[in-house]
Amino acid sequence: MRTSGLTPSEQEAKPDANERARVATMTIRPLEPILHVDLDAFYAGVEMLKDPSLRGKPVVVGGTGSRGVVSSASYEARRAGVHSAMPSVRARRLCPDAVFLPPDFEAYRVHSNRFREILLAHTPLVEPISLDEAFLDCGGATTLFGEPVHIAEKIRAEVAAEVGVTCSAGVAATKFVAKLASDHRKPDALVHVPVEQTLAFLDPLPVGRLWGVGAKTADLLGRLAIRTIGDLARTPRAVLDRLLGEASATHLSELAHGIDDRSVIPYEAPKSVGHEETFERDLDDTDEIVRELLHLSGRVAARLREDGYRARTVTLKVRLANFTTLSRARTMPEATEIGADLYHVVAELYQALPGEGRRVRLLGVQASGLLPAGAEQLALLRGERWGDVERTIDRIEQRFGKGAAMQATLLDRHRERVQPPEPIPKRSATIASPSAGPSYNR
Repeated sequence: MRTSGLTPSEQEAKPDANERARVATMTIRPLEPILHVDLDAFYAGVEMLKDPSLRGKPVVVGGTGSRGVVSSASYEARRAGVHSAMPSVRARRLCPDAVFLPPDFEAYRVHSNRFREILLAHTPLVEPISLDEAFLDCGGATTLFGEPVHIAEKIRAEVAAEVGVTCSAGVAATKFVAKLASDHRKPDALVHVPVEQTLAFLDPLPVGRLWGVGAKTADLLGRLAIRTIGDLARTPRAVLDRLLGEASATHLSELAHGIDDRSVIPYEAPKSVGHEETFERDLDDTDEIVRELLHLSGRVAARLREDGYRARTVTLKVRLANFTTLSRARTMPEATEIGADLYHVVAELYQALPGEGRRVRLLGVQASGLLPAGAEQLALLRGERWGDVERTIDRIEQRFGKGAAMQATLLDRHRERVQPPEPIPKRSATIASPSAGPSYNR
């Protein structure tokens, strides 16, 4: 007698209840699908891979000059109080035995690319934050690789074996909590925050760990004895609205309650490309300043071409010896990825700055209003003289390395900055007319 409405062969092929439950369980999205993976002291770690004799020593990357800032510090240096973004002068006072090294971004990119490959081997939903950290959404990867905690353990083991540095990982329900978790027990740690323990995890953390709380906001909250995330979560919204404004109060209150609805975004087009440089000595010679603008414009343009973008807006940043910062921007009629075009604009912007006799501590050039570099635009520029020159330099550097080719006017820039020239009669402060092109056009 048939009771199921199925033939015997159909009944035999029908999976039992346990199998259906197992499949259903495997396809349900986990409660804590978000990972944040952060390489530990990445730049310093790569330097130790290059030179194993540095292991165990306080290593500082960046800040090799008197005006530099620390880019990365090994944990030996951090125990002495050194941290990223610290002025090198202070870092040397805190840790006089530290080994200071210039950054090697080419090496960092190589190791970062391998790190990214490991992450992408586990899920396509990878959102890079920088060379050494990323968010992952593993909600759809559990069938292949297991629960997110197991995926995090696997990634950490592969990074150690194949990249050669350690990493810390946080596993949580949201990006905000996963980020805090990865930093909670650094270095070389894995912290999993179950969704039901989110508030208990957040409660004792300093209120400054909330995204959007800087020193001023923390001081303002401290006046009301709001010193931890839990304190803020327990503060009535009406009080926060009056203190911070409705928008900020809503944002911070949601984070304090573990609410963060942002998704992992695998790719987001950059909004700008820029480069800036702080000089070992103040620049007061206009020709030298303009040459630095030419160099920076070329660096930015090379990045634009490498990433496949053109820019319509150019911004000049000038920081004077007294730390006054001047910023000027201009939008061009046509988008470009050519350094000569960027130079034309920043040269005019510099010339139009108020005052004379400026002593310049820092210069920066930024390109924004980015558009994809379509084939039509490339075809239009193919016959343009300096576009061809700059693309030729790109190809030479790709084959022989950075600095293998450059404009003749930039050859001696580093030597002249390190050793100031003998006093000579003051040269004209007039910048080359943009219509005449940059100095390397002549």
